[in-house]
Amino acid sequence: MKARLARAARAVAVLLLSSACQSTATPGEAPEVPAGVVTWAASADRFGEAAADRGYRLVVHTSVGGHDARIRLSNAFGDRPVTFDSVYAGLQKQGAELVRGSNRRLSFGGARSVTVPAGQTVLSDPLPGRLPTAVNLVISIHTPDAAGPATGHWMAMQMSYATRGDHTAEESAANWTETTGSWFYLDAVSVRAGADIGAVVALGDSVTDGWQSTSDQNRRWPDYLARRLRQADTTVKGVANEGISGNKVLADGAGQSALNRLDRDVLSQPGLRTVFLFEGVNDIKAHTGVTADDLIDGYREIVDRAHTAGKCVAAATVGPFKGWSEWDPEAEAVRRDVNEFIRTSGEFDSVTDFDRILRSPYDHERIHPTFDGGDHLHPNDKGMQAMADAVDLKSLDCGDPLP
Repeated sequence: MKARLARAARAVAVLLLSSACQSTATPGEAPEVPAGVVTWAASADRFGEAAADRGYRLVVHTSVGGHDARIRLSNAFGDRPVTFDSVYAGLQKQGAELVRGSNRRLSFGGARSVTVPAGQTVLSDPLPGRLPTAVNLVISIHTPDAAGPATGHWMAMQMSYATRGDHTAEESAANWTETTGSWFYLDAVSVRAGADIGAVVALGDSVTDGWQSTSDQNRRWPDYLARRLRQADTTVKGVANEGISGNKVLADGAGQSALNRLDRDVLSQPGLRTVFLFEGVNDIKAHTGVTADDLIDGYREIVDRAHTAGKCVAAATVGPFKGWSEWDPEAEAVRRDVNEFIRTSGEFDSVTDFDRILRSPYDHERIHPTFDGGDHLHPNDKGMQAMADAVDLKSLDCGDPLP
């Protein structure tokens, strides 16, 4: 803690809280941070071509309950403005059907519609009333004019729904006959919780994104972590999952790199107390010449920027992946050196040894067969739970953000 405060005292800038309705951020910049605490989030990326007169009924799972829910819509990767002329929030009954009486219209600066410029995000007005913990919130949006690149999160591990035309106000599933495994335009939900309630944001790749966990069951490791935090004596209750499948620390590709999306995806989240950094395997296995020193420099930059913003940084070691097609002894040597740095450098406010948790006792370069999702890199549900169970919850509650 003293080390963190000392580093923070040398910071040249601290993120400022704001209740502003709209940001003016580009894809590499952070939107303004509203009051409250993030209860759900997903990393934005360029996501195919947008289509006009489309509706999306997006199912997301809350990690912490509270009042006055707000959503964030993103056009971060669009090349032209996009208008949302009808946006509703309700609770899921089953499939695309909503709990009767739960579906309510959201507004933006008092208006029913909002136009989000290219490269920007927008926050809704607070929705009066309470949003419970651990429920499936359903955000229904309609855009009459979307074109060009869409913004979204392609691997949701959660079934959502789509339709032609505006059916956002309907609680019936009758017109929501298309299914999708992606989230469109929605990238965060926040609530007003107790003044001392904070959040942890997991910054990662496909393991954090949940690949090989069971779809529609919220069995990604951050989901298991959220379940533990709900029962724990800690003021950190919100959990945001900012994993992108294939993502790297240093290079853009499957989404912007962790360095390039840190501000928008992580540091902009309200109530953020701790950044949980678990990423690097894609840099290592890509065989692009990335060295352990290169990755360490990237980690240090993330730590410095988070500490400058007054946030703690928890880190996890890179898990084993021998048996995956890109594994070789050279990549394993980089992973070993990177993990030694994570364990022993003292650069992080806390460390969870996911490598030790996941590896086979008979071959430390391989994932334990009990935890192997089948491809020798991604954990199954049991592995995801074991990872979450290994996190010291108190280490996430490392003090209030600096004023």
